[in-house]
Amino acid sequence: MAVKTAINYRLPQVEQLLQHPSLQPYVLALSRPVVTEIIRSQLTLIRQSERFKVQGAEGIDVLAAVVKVCKVQQSKRQMRVLNATGIAVHTNLGRSPIVTEIWDSVREVNTGYSNLELELATGKRGGRNGLLPTLVNAWLGAEDCVIVNNNAASIYLILHALAAGKEVIVSRGEQIQIGGGFRIPDILALSGCKLVEVGTTNITTSDDYINAITDNTAMVLMVHQSNFSIQGFTESPDIQDVAKRLPEHVQLVVDQGSGLSSEQYASSETSLSRYLQMGADLVCFSGDKILGGPQAGIIAGRQGLTKILAKNPMMRTFRPGRIVLSLLEELLIRKLNQTPSGEGIAQHTLLRCQHTRALAERLVAKWAPYAEMVPMEMQVGGGSIPSETYDCYGLALLLPGKAQQHLDALRAMPTPIIAYLHADRLMLNLATLLDDDLHHFESQIEHYLQHFQK
Repeated sequence: MAVKTAINYRLPQVEQLLQHPSLQPYVLALSRPVVTEIIRSQLTLIRQSERFKVQGAEGIDVLAAVVKVCKVQQSKRQMRVLNATGIAVHTNLGRSPIVTEIWDSVREVNTGYSNLELELATGKRGGRNGLLPTLVNAWLGAEDCVIVNNNAASIYLILHALAAGKEVIVSRGEQIQIGGGFRIPDILALSGCKLVEVGTTNITTSDDYINAITDNTAMVLMVHQSNFSIQGFTESPDIQDVAKRLPEHVQLVVDQGSGLSSEQYASSETSLSRYLQMGADLVCFSGDKILGGPQAGIIAGRQGLTKILAKNPMMRTFRPGRIVLSLLEELLIRKLNQTPSGEGIAQHTLLRCQHTRALAERLVAKWAPYAEMVPMEMQVGGGSIPSETYDCYGLALLLPGKAQQHLDALRAMPTPIIAYLHADRLMLNLATLLDDDLHHFESQIEHYLQHFQK
């Protein structure tokens, strides 16, 4: 008579798994409590599975299941990635990288106490903008500035503080939506303003704005078409003409968006200082994008208006901390001194475009037959200069199997490489690879190609 073998339902204990060498890197990367919870969750799932109920623990690799989940959790951490997309200011990739020299220069002020809201000359409490109003004045000629945590906050604060309960005139061609569902009409409604639409999608004139003004009009708001462009039969108003014809009770505010100032590579953009010279009362823009600083919103213009913004109760919600403020200070000082470290990521990337052909030729020679040189285009991205592209070179990786599979594999590397697919080919744009990234980029690709070499 056959003896029935007892089913082994014994699974490893939580502490036993937690001490396993394979999980120690994840304890450091995720914390002991998080890894502990992952272990417990996996053990619970195994106990509830039909396989375990029928066959017990035999053949179930609990450790592998835990490691798999830990890897997924670790991939959610903020980490450095290599940008091979050809988009210099990539919203999904942290927008503008901070220049190492600038980051290092503010390390001391951010790892100790600082004079964030203290006037050292008097010993009394002071404003937290420090030197920034002076620097912005020297840069743009603006009377004053207000710094908030992003340009969306700039728009909301301006509308809430200066136009709540009143009419705001916006061209139909500028009622845009940017990422995350930020819509100009919705923001006007939330800030308590009444939207007055003028013009058409492709044509808005000065008269359209002037004829829409009433005693209840507080503002004309002109909005940068940040992530699209309208071409063909179009007409835009003469901003200087609009500014001259506005009555005193109506403010002219321009959401310039990109932060273009003295840069010469964006022929389609109007600079910040030019808007102020043409009569804009306030202009707001991003601190990263073209400027190349931390994510922030900068509002520059008439001091009487910036003081109102600074005193608005919502300002405390939107104000940035010392890390952002100190980075902006250091960046603007270097920009005013015209040092290379004061140039934004877009400018650096454009200079790099000139060298991408030589780099592509060198890599193709090294990685043949798995790489092909391809003419490409670079974009600034990040909701700025949507109609401008710049010639550069990159690579198409020619590997067996599906391109999507290789795209996923590059993204799973120790330092993830973010590439893209075009016509079912795996593409690597070399223009947006930082100089410090090239070594990691080459070594990881070379290691990956070894899998296909005979």
